[in-house]
Amino acid sequence: MLKTDRMAGVLALAGMLAGVLSIVPVLEEPGFLALVPAREGQLLLGAVAQLVMIPAYAGFALCLHRALKAENETLALGFVGFRLIAAAFHFVGVISLPLILLLSRQEAAPDVEVLAELLRTGRDLVNHVALIIALGLGDLLMFAVFFRSRLVPRWLSVWGLLGVGLAIAASVLVLLGVTGVVTPFYLALNAPLAVQTLVLALWLIVRGLGRPVR
Repeated sequence: MLKTDRMAGVLALAGMLAGVLSIVPVLEEPGFLALVPAREGQLLLGAVAQLVMIPAYAGFALCLHRALKAENETLALGFVGFRLIAAAFHFVGVISLPLILLLSRQEAAPDVEVLAELLRTGRDLVNHVALIIALGLGDLLMFAVFFRSRLVPRWLSVWGLLGVGLAIAASVLVLLGVTGVVTPFYLALNAPLAVQTLVLALWLIVRGLGRPVR
């Protein structure tokens, strides 16, 4: 169903745009808590953008579920399940920003700064480790179905599988403390999947899936 495929593509693009807008630069600066009151807009925009990512990412999975289910019901269900888990992690990322904003309005104190740092670190681990791994595991299932069924060209599926592998590897390195979340190395590992997602979204909008849903 081309209409559903196009909706999936639009939701993928919306999720990418919201993902970019969800970045909060002030949180990456030293002594960020003291800087937050002057840059409240960054936190509010980040929270709203990440909130938008919840229906965008979940909706993408629901739009494709019928086509995937026709090829492999188990993998299709797993794909949707991992997307819903990722949506829950997104919500955790959303609520952490207002909490940091509230802490920034408190009197400066070591315990307040420690709590703010814990929230910031927790958000990074949720967004760049737990969430990415959940999304990645779901996408591995999706691309496996795509590869076997040729719903999209195989080169696009292979690209996706490799990109997901690199993204998960980047998250594991963040968890181990080998790299930070805003470093050239981390961004380079995630770049192949980001570009592939853009290409896949455009493919779904322009061409749709390669065969009708049975």
